[in-house]
Amino acid sequence: MPVRVVETSSALSQPSGGTSGNTLPSVCTLLSVGQAFSGTQNVSSQQKDEAWRVNVRIQGCDLDHGYLCGTMEALNVPMADTPVVTFWEGEIVDTKNYTFFTGKWGATSEDDIKHWTKFPSFSPLLSQVDVDGGKSLDLNNYPYIFMRWKEQYFVNVGTDCGLTIAGFYYVCFSSSDGSINGFYYDPNSSPFQKLELKSTNEGRLGFSFSSYELQ
Repeated sequence: MPVRVVETSSALSQPSGGTSGNTLPSVCTLLSVGQAFSGTQNVSSQQKDEAWRVNVRIQGCDLDHGYLCGTMEALNVPMADTPVVTFWEGEIVDTKNYTFFTGKWGATSEDDIKHWTKFPSFSPLLSQVDVDGGKSLDLNNYPYIFMRWKEQYFVNVGTDCGLTIAGFYYVCFSSSDGSINGFYYDPNSSPFQKLELKSTNEGRLGFSFSSYELQ
């Protein structure tokens, strides 16, 4: 979700790679096109405690390339007359296409570790990620899916709306209950803004992918 620009002053055991009778369904089964989530993002700063209501809908998934995309709608943005909708693209950390090291968007490996370790489910992976970004991990049967979501553009407002989408989200999806937790990273915004979402069954409310094709 877009956030306000805030001025700032100048390991444990590796998950098993073996197959078993309890193999988890694929990422695209769990995060299927049209799947909706709702919850909040904490956008608190030192001056103010505030949370915005958020809706997310998955619009596309390409497992072979570790790709995911969707829309994010912020409902109660104080400076906006209408809900603010953005289009985002995601990287699935599959250790084939993407590792836990971001390598762009201004994030260092230290920033990566600092944010990933906010997720308790990351703890068993930390020692190996420290070594090679997790390239040697097999996450196929791991009950959590780690991703990065990067908002690409505003769908229904202009870039002069007073909000920024310069940062990106570190995201963890739980395959057991369908919940999503995330932390927003942008050096010029309040740190560790937490995103908390749960899957919802609200029919077809949301946005059509055909309306928001990549530009």
